[in-house]
Amino acid sequence: MQIRLWEMRTAKGFTLMQLAKKSGIGKSTLNNIENGKVSPTLFQLEMIAIAMNLKITDLFDSEYK
Repeated sequence: MQIRLWEMRTAKGFTLMQLAKKSGIGKSTLNNIENGKVSPTLFQLEMIAIAMNLKITDLFDSEYK
């Protein structure tokens, strides 16, 4: 399963800085999640989803939808 953070963030028109401020997660952490360098915690996924008015499942690319 891939995390679609960049795709969803750009589709919603957020910059990394805007999402960082709204979610409370550091810009560098968000960048590392987008680039697959780190795996987000469930709490981070929840904060990102809330900040972008999404469901956590919207952040994942899966064959089973």
